[in-house]
Amino acid sequence: MLESKSPLFSIEKNPLLRSLLWHTFYLQFCAGETQRQVAKINSELRTQGYSGVILEYALEVLKGGDPATAKANEAADVKVWRDRMLQTVEMASPGDFVGLKWSGMGPQAMRLMKEDVEPSERMQEAMHAVCAAARDRQISLLPAAEETWSLTGFLNWTMNMQRVYNSKSAGGQPVVYSTYQAYLHSTPATISRHSAIAKNEDFTLGIKLVRGAYLWSEERSLLHPSIEATHAAYDGIMEALIKRHPNSWLTTPSESWPEISVVLATHNAVSVSTAQKLRQTQIKQKQALTKLSFAQLQGMADEVSCTLIAAAKAAEETKMQTVGAAAVRERVYKCTTWGSMSECLNYLLRRAAENKDAASRTQETRRAMQTELGRRMKGMVGMA
Repeated sequence: MLESKSPLFSIEKNPLLRSLLWHTFYLQFCAGETQRQVAKINSELRTQGYSGVILEYALEVLKGGDPATAKANEAADVKVWRDRMLQTVEMASPGDFVGLKWSGMGPQAMRLMKEDVEPSERMQEAMHAVCAAARDRQISLLPAAEETWSLTGFLNWTMNMQRVYNSKSAGGQPVVYSTYQAYLHSTPATISRHSAIAKNEDFTLGIKLVRGAYLWSEERSLLHPSIEATHAAYDGIMEALIKRHPNSWLTTPSESWPEISVVLATHNAVSVSTAQKLRQTQIKQKQALTKLSFAQLQGMADEVSCTLIAAAKAAEETKMQTVGAAAVRERVYKCTTWGSMSECLNYLLRRAAENKDAASRTQETRRAMQTELGRRMKGMVGMA
């Protein structure tokens, strides 16, 4: 549909195709095409108990192009990104997150990150405009990691924004986060290096931890050899971040940690449960708590999200009933994407390309639903 010139495969020209996609893939994974539709979905998510949303605009740049063409189109590409990102920030509510990709500024941005050079003056102006707007509305930005061939540039661009907008002189609130991929061998060293920079330069380090999204396009030697090894890396890094204490994955001494704020973006129920247990232990031992949020994609891993929400509600009730109770209400977010159906095709394509393990997660969700249905049926006959 993205490449075809035939009206048969055009969402704008084929109402049957549009209706089919709208009522299946689009509504499952996306928030809407208009501000009103997005506001409705966001309100429903909050009503379900979520702390807020991670709102993303669906514009995707999946490949580069001719350097001369990329340079010629830079002004138009950056303007579209800037305008849409500012619109997304305006649609979000205080306390929400806004997801983005620096490569959304076009093929020229991808080229500059690949070459690990500074963004152009036009790009920097757009980046600062979006960061400042997010700061003013008390919204945080979650730039998504790029593939390793442009990852160093991505991290440098993101850290430069953190220096400005997460600084203690600016209030110290984490406006900009960096995304770290647990499946990369280099990630622990990268987090340690960035922690030292944040400590020395006195700004809050925003950390979004993911397992990794480019499994099928990366050089295998850069990645952990198995999903089990990646799980171990994720959970080990997560534990060090939550405790702000060194372990075999992150060796940063306890006294050398900067202020950090962490988003655990994961659909893995074991990792979520481990994080919750670590937090409860910290509370019982009256340790300082790292600012922590959990996030899952709209349309996926709802059983994980709802377990977190239920635990948060129970913790709140316990805290209200018992003075000094060992309870913490975790912040739980759903990540949802908005944009026209045509724009979201690229987003859905990336979801498919980056998440080859989606089928296994779907099987886990199905098993969880079957278990819950069985429990409820037993309850109807007094056997629960």
